[in-house]
Amino acid sequence: MVNEKIEFQVYNTMTKQKEVFIPKEPGKVKLYVCGVTSYDFSHIGHARAYVAFDVLYRYLKYLGYDVVYVRNFTDVDDKIIKRANETGEDPIALSGRFCQEFLKDMDDLQCLLPTHQPRVTDHMEQIKEMIAKIITNGCAYTIDGDVYFSVDSFPEYGRLSGRKLEDNRAGERVAVDSRKRNAADFALWKAAKPGEPSWESPWGPGRPGWHIECSAMSAQYLTHSFDIHGGGMDLTFPHHENEIAQSCAACRESNISYWMHNGFVTIDDEKMSKSLGNFFTIREVTRLYHPIALRYFLLGMHYRSPVNYSISQIEIASESVFYLYQTLHDCEEALSVFQQGTETETEVRGVRVSPQAQECIKKLRNELETKLSDDLHTPTILNAALQEALRLMNSSLNMLKKKQQKKQQLSAVLSLAELLKEVKAVLDVLGLLSSSTCAEVLQQFKERALKRAELTEEDILHAIEERTLARKNKEFARSDQIRSDLVAKGIALMDIGTETVWRPCVKPEPEQPAAAAQQEQSAAAAQKEQPVAPSQPKTSAAAPQKEQPAAPLQQE
Repeated sequence: MVNEKIEFQVYNTMTKQKEVFIPKEPGKVKLYVCGVTSYDFSHIGHARAYVAFDVLYRYLKYLGYDVVYVRNFTDVDDKIIKRANETGEDPIALSGRFCQEFLKDMDDLQCLLPTHQPRVTDHMEQIKEMIAKIITNGCAYTIDGDVYFSVDSFPEYGRLSGRKLEDNRAGERVAVDSRKRNAADFALWKAAKPGEPSWESPWGPGRPGWHIECSAMSAQYLTHSFDIHGGGMDLTFPHHENEIAQSCAACRESNISYWMHNGFVTIDDEKMSKSLGNFFTIREVTRLYHPIALRYFLLGMHYRSPVNYSISQIEIASESVFYLYQTLHDCEEALSVFQQGTETETEVRGVRVSPQAQECIKKLRNELETKLSDDLHTPTILNAALQEALRLMNSSLNMLKKKQQKKQQLSAVLSLAELLKEVKAVLDVLGLLSSSTCAEVLQQFKERALKRAELTEEDILHAIEERTLARKNKEFARSDQIRSDLVAKGIALMDIGTETVWRPCVKPEPEQPAAAAQQEQSAAAAQKEQPVAPSQPKTSAAAPQKEQPAAPLQQE
């Protein structure tokens, strides 16, 4: 049942303002998000888009909507054919392989599977039928087996992007064709070329243009009139502009209520580009940092804002998520001990959640709904109410270690259990709750920290032994040096009672030349909404450092 008390607002690119979300059909939402062109491993720009729309999907479900979520695969395209020719593979086989790699990345990033994941090659009949309707309606023309959409036939062309027709650039993704009536006309069908995959059509053998596929597949699964169409900001023009034109040309009733677009990813304040050597795939990042840390980092900026990826920022996110899961793990361990108790019914009767825990739970739930209902504003949730809940959980854990009256202890246990339940519920909506156990997630973080440090568990245990011996011999300078050397590699040692344990930490910031100070301030200003590492429990490493651009990740 839909929670009608919550007013959900989204920013509509078409109207350039936030609007209250009202579905076309009460209780149901139809959502289409443009998927990847599958010819290579997906990059962190893809991660940014699909994490953002996964949060939208999760929140709509949280609100009680029955959501049909469609995300397509472009599995035949110029780029795919070019890559297949370079590798000597069949284009469709190559594309199918990278579709599977994409799905693995999405699973790692905790993105829920869409309701439907259509591929272009499975929908040729629907694509050809739509092109035929556009031609019949006088909005497209054929030349030598090619079919072009006539932008002059659609007076409203440019309303989404705000571009005037005379300002449009020809040659988006393809070479300029002098045969076209208008340089801005775009291909609906491309005549077959030697050595390329092709399908028979009324206009001769060929394959679809890039834009028509999404119009045909969204209409197939959601009809011509649906609620939300999403994608990266770079798709606003020409892709989504062309979608609107061709969909309306095929069906006058075509209508999409809300257009949503996510912002770009930059690398150390520069545009992400293969030519600049700062182009990172999701797989390259998650080899060294946990996928949940990458998701947390991406949620640290509003989905419509640009997000700057740097090593220091992903390390801060990693630190924050480790602290989060360490807290969850500690709570589960503590509660498992107390839940094995043999309290009588009399002792349990009248036990209540503490007022402080009640207030914290209420605030956390209110923050989740208030911020996500304001166009999915995730950063405030991560940095405010969630951190307050984690601090209270750690404080409650410390209280359980102290001697208390039975009823006070039971209240503390109940309060901790309810806090844990609420925090997990919030993490689930944000897609930050792993299906693995907390212990497994913490171990996964540690394994990646070892990989970054180029150390083994045995190396660290040996260092701990050396440090213990140095302290025993009162060689404190040596002891401090061992600890400092490990911190410089992202490994922190903590003394707990008579035992020394280790955990990942943020590497300390190297000293900078004075000339770099202004650059650092600019980078910090660009990162205002990034999640900061919270205050840590006693087993934590030092507080995270300020941002300092670091060397790029090594290739896998």
